[in-house]
Formats: sequence, C-alpha cells, structure tokens
Amino acid sequence: MQSVKCKMKKVEEVKRPLQGDLTVPGDKSIGHRAVIFTSAAHGKSRIFNLSGGEDNLRTVQAFKDLGVNIQVEGEALCVEGKGWDGLCPSAKVIDCGNSGTTMRLLSGVLAGRPFGTTLDGDASLRRRPMQRVIDPLGRMGAQILSQNGKGLAPLEIRGGKLRGIRYLLPIASAQVKSAIILAGLQAEGVTVVQEPQQSRDHTEIMAQAFGVKLKVEGACSVVLEGRQRLCAREVRVPGDLSSAAFFLVAAATIPGSDVIIREVGCNPTRAGVIQVLKRMGAAIELMRQREEAGELVADLRIIGKRLQGVEMGPEMVARTIDEYPVLAVAAALAEGVTTISGAKELRYKESDRIATMASELRKLGVQAEEREDGMKIEGRKRLRGGCVSSYGDHRVAMALAVAGLSAEGGVEIDDSACADISFPRFFDLLEGIRAS
Repeated sequence: MQSVKCKMKKVEEVKRPLQGDLTVPGDKSIGHRAVIFTSAAHGKSRIFNLSGGEDNLRTVQAFKDLGVNIQVEGEALCVEGKGWDGLCPSAKVIDCGNSGTTMRLLSGVLAGRPFGTTLDGDASLRRRPMQRVIDPLGRMGAQILSQNGKGLAPLEIRGGKLRGIRYLLPIASAQVKSAIILAGLQAEGVTVVQEPQQSRDHTEIMAQAFGVKLKVEGACSVVLEGRQRLCAREVRVPGDLSSAAFFLVAAATIPGSDVIIREVGCNPTRAGVIQVLKRMGAAIELMRQREEAGELVADLRIIGKRLQGVEMGPEMVARTIDEYPVLAVAAALAEGVTTISGAKELRYKESDRIATMASELRKLGVQAEEREDGMKIEGRKRLRGGCVSSYGDHRVAMALAVAGLSAEGGVEIDDSACADISFPRFFDLLEGIRAS
C-alpha cells in the first residue's frame, strides 16, 4: 500500500451559502466490522459501499494476510470465510497503517487463534495506547507483548485457549469492547463486558446480524456465550456520519446554506454530533428514516443559521469522540462560549486533538483555551485567514478546511493528503457544494 505524501491545500473563503446534494463514503467503523465478521463467517458474503479510505483497506489486507480470499466483484467486495479456524498464520508482520481500529479489533480476533502474529503501524499508531486491549485479552488467556513493555505497538500476539471473563472498562471504548467481544466469541464460557457509559454498538448489531446470540443488559453491559458460529450474509454499509459531520458543520455555520447528505448511518450511540449541533441551534432534519441490518439510516438536510455556544460535558464523549475537531470549528463560529470537558481521550488520537485544534484556531483569531480534558472556545462571526497545520491528522485537516470557508482570505493547510486515510474525495465534494 502506498504511503500518503504531504500536499499543501488552499481552501478559499465562500462568498455565498452552500448548496448541494451529496453522499459520503461508507461508514468506516461499520466497514471494519463488516470485513472482520465476513472473514470469520462460514460461506461467501458480499459487502457493498465499503469505504475506499486507507483505514478500511488496512483491515481488508490484514485478512488477506491471514489467508482469507477477498475479491472485488462489480460493486461488491466478496469475502469467502471459512470460520474462525479458517484463519491462517500471516507470513509477515501485519501493517495496520494509521488505523487504531484495525489494530485493536484485530487483537481481539487474533487473541483466539492458536498461532503467533505481529501487528504494527505507522509512527502515529505506535504512539497510541494499546494497554487497554492488552489487559483484558491477557486475562482471557492470550499472550501479548508490546514494544518495551509500555503498551505500545508493535504487538506480538500468541492466542488460543481463551476463557470468558467479566470485565469492567475503566472508560467507555467501542474499540476495546469490540476486541473483547471478538475474543469472547472464540472463548470457552461466558464473557461479560461492562462500560461506565454506552459506546458505539456497531459490533453488537453486526454480531447479531451474523447469527450471534448475545444480550445487552441495560445500556452498558454485553453478555455472550463463546464458541459461536457466524453465518455468511450480505452487508450494505451506510454512509459515514463522521464524514458527513464536516458538511453538517460547513452548512450549519454559513447562514442560508441548504445541503442534503444521503443515506447516512444515524446510530444513536454515535449521533452526538447531530445532538450537539441541534443544541447550538442548527436546523437538521432526518428524512426517509429506515433500518438496514439493524442500523438506523436517514437522509440529512441542514439549513445554515447563526449558532450559539454550548457546554459539551463527559456524557457526550462516547457518542461524539471523532467529531470534536469539526465541532471545535462550529464553536469558533458560534455566538458566545463553548466548553468541552471530560474528553481527555482526544489527546491519544492521530494527534493530540485538544492541543492541535486549540493551537490552529488561535492562528485563525479565535480565543481558544486548552484544558487538560477539553477546551474553552469563544466564538466569532468570521475567522482570520492564514496558514494552518494538520499535524498529519485526517480529521484535523478536514476540520480546518471547513474553517477555511469562513476565514478571511481562506486558509492554506500544510498537509491535506492525510484526509485520504478516511475520505479520499473530501475536497472534491467540498468544492462541489460551494460551486452549486
């Protein structure tokens, strides 16, 4: 897989409201899980609308390395699964690139396989904490060695002979929960995963679609029996709400804009960006609501108007974790003060997103105070233009592009190519709604 090269990008200020009707790539979180479950199922499955971004492609390549036959046939990705036992040792180190989801979820899969595998990634992924998956998987019986014993990649995993456990996550995390569920499906006995608050439930929904019997007790506890067989099926991946969020904020912050985003996954456990924007006064309508494979899907229409600052507390973190960079831009263009708290997890993403967004917003004339677990942002009607840095973080790059639409003279982003990791056509679509 080719490495992404840095590329400067100028985003000009818009002089009129945004207009357009668009679709976004398939949901990356659901895409990862679709590849995992189809690879571990018995029989031939087809996946439609898998994102062409690098993160999902890393997961596809990982399962190819593990011996799964995966081919593109027309508009579908066809996966010939042979069950958990059909996974074979990889002849090489599995490169997860920049994808923390690939590494953490794959750790859960490999924890149950009776062979050794090494998972590695790029410099950014090597800095991200993996002890949070090492601990529970180790308790289940897997042997996982990390770089210098500090809980960082590369990870050497030797799995097999797992036993179910009861585990309480210190903080809500869909990735850690999913790793434990994937290991639990291969373990002897019962596995129970509890969270302090509910995180994304894509894994639970997809597991049931593949024939897994599990129970969700309350909102924060998942119970499942081990040694369950997965049955092949067709999966249609809805549009990615995290990708749609950039266009939601772009339209919401430019009065008079009218943008429709089609076929977006609106799972309530991750729809915090919609809730926050509505609290800020945004006009968002969910049209043609329906369900596909257990996931809520809708067309989103947003009409731009003046926003108001709000408080975003710890209760929003699990449902909004990926959208904080672009919501910081919304806050910068809202009237009054917005405070973000309880979001220390942002410091351990592709970049320290608290430090990076506070720094870059200040370059654009915004009073942005960095706090240990969040930010305080004083909004203004118009931003100051200038040169900004993405720190190689795809969500920061795209958030700053949205800011550029409302910045005097626009912004110049030092590295826009990193957006290709999750959203290869982002800048084309952004240009499309400003030119409509």
